[in-house]
Amino acid sequence: GTRSAVLNTEARTVEADVLSRRCVMMRLVDFSYEQYQKALRQSAGAVVIILPRSISSVPQDVVRQFMEIEPEMLAMETIVPVYFAVEDEELLSIYEQTRAASASQGSASAAEVLLHTATANGFQMVTSGAQSKAISDWLIPSVEGRLTGLGGEDLPTVVIVAHYDSFGVAPWLSHGADSNGSGISVLLELARLFSRLYTYRRTHAGYNLLFFASGGGKFNYQGTKRWLEDNLDHTDSSLLQDNVAFVLCLDTLGRGNSLHLHVSKPPKEGTLQHAFLRELEMVVASQFPEVKFSMVHKKINLAEDMLAWEHERFAIRRLPAFTISHLESHRDSLRSSIMDRRARIDTKALTRNTQIIAEALTRVIYNLTEKGAPADMQIFTDQMQIQQEQLESVMDWLSSQPRAAQLIDKDSTFLNTLEYYMGRYLKDVKQHHVKADKRDPEFVFYDQLKQVMNAYRVKPAIFDLLLAVCIAAYLGVAYVAVQHFGLLYKMIQRLSLKTKQQ
Repeated sequence: GTRSAVLNTEARTVEADVLSRRCVMMRLVDFSYEQYQKALRQSAGAVVIILPRSISSVPQDVVRQFMEIEPEMLAMETIVPVYFAVEDEELLSIYEQTRAASASQGSASAAEVLLHTATANGFQMVTSGAQSKAISDWLIPSVEGRLTGLGGEDLPTVVIVAHYDSFGVAPWLSHGADSNGSGISVLLELARLFSRLYTYRRTHAGYNLLFFASGGGKFNYQGTKRWLEDNLDHTDSSLLQDNVAFVLCLDTLGRGNSLHLHVSKPPKEGTLQHAFLRELEMVVASQFPEVKFSMVHKKINLAEDMLAWEHERFAIRRLPAFTISHLESHRDSLRSSIMDRRARIDTKALTRNTQIIAEALTRVIYNLTEKGAPADMQIFTDQMQIQQEQLESVMDWLSSQPRAAQLIDKDSTFLNTLEYYMGRYLKDVKQHHVKADKRDPEFVFYDQLKQVMNAYRVKPAIFDLLLAVCIAAYLGVAYVAVQHFGLLYKMIQRLSLKTKQQ
């Protein structure tokens, strides 16, 4: 991206022949990577991409194309500031007027172009903010809570993890509905369900459940990395040190008819993680045959700058872990797009996926298959059923606000609400605030993520030039006329004088 933010240039659209030192305006429905590169090649003063109010109104092929372009826009270093703005009537009016002025430059007659350029109204786009500066210290907040199992002290622990932050080409527009609002929604619903089971001694399982809503997930899972360091390296005793059965990471679960269990190492038979895999397969096959389920094995590539999935952070520390997602590949553009909005969430699919995970997890920790429970027996029914309305309300809350890591700090309303929500069902709920390691900074954040841009209606610069020429011509004609009038007056006086003398 770019660190530049200050802008004071004339507006144009991509239809104009010359874009150099102009603020180039583009609508998402007309956006293409070729036009974007054209603006950058011509050293535009800035690029403003206008987004519709409702993403659901945009054709799916346009949305898909932009999502594929976003990673390239982020990876390309440029000195041209790139802005995103949500359309309204005034902004569309400015765009249409600018587009008409830009299109007229392609007319056949040079005189027509000159005349239209001189007489048309234009817009000067000006920002009032300061230049972007690097943020020296940025915190990564996370929230954890637990349900303690029934039995001895050395109980196995199942860790349930989801990162809450979102990502996209514009932080203030990154709402991350599916990635990873859906994962947090499932985590909170699992916390509600198991808190009820753990309330009664008759249904209190012999497993500790540790819930972790991690921060910095889109930045190589920095929150999880620091949390593991604190629990494994700097603490004498923690649930992560004692006896971890497995770590279940939840990611992008809000749509589709497929589920994939991503693993760094296939689980061995006889282990609890292998039992969970078998239970997932059995629950899907017997209760949800319309769902396609598979295990995706991908080794951790330490040569890569970024890890593929959150479970890899745990696998590096030799903790058995996997990620469940409806995405088959970690490279899917949905995971880092400002197009990931609430309208793209299929609430029925989200509820179904929650049911599958809850059923499989319950069968594992209560050992129901070994006890002879039928494969098609649904556990969460009647009073204990998955609450679709609650999942919807949580998704509405999560996707109503940007959750980019740069925008979340320890005083964030979102973080405090998340902590309160987890505190309703879990014990020992607390926030973690960790700083990025200055000795090895992996990311640098910048301020000025939101700017106010003013559009001033002005005549183009050539209008001043033509006006000056016209004034000079007028003064020249007036001067010549006065000179001629003076000569004519003198001639008349001479003729009058000669007539009197005669």
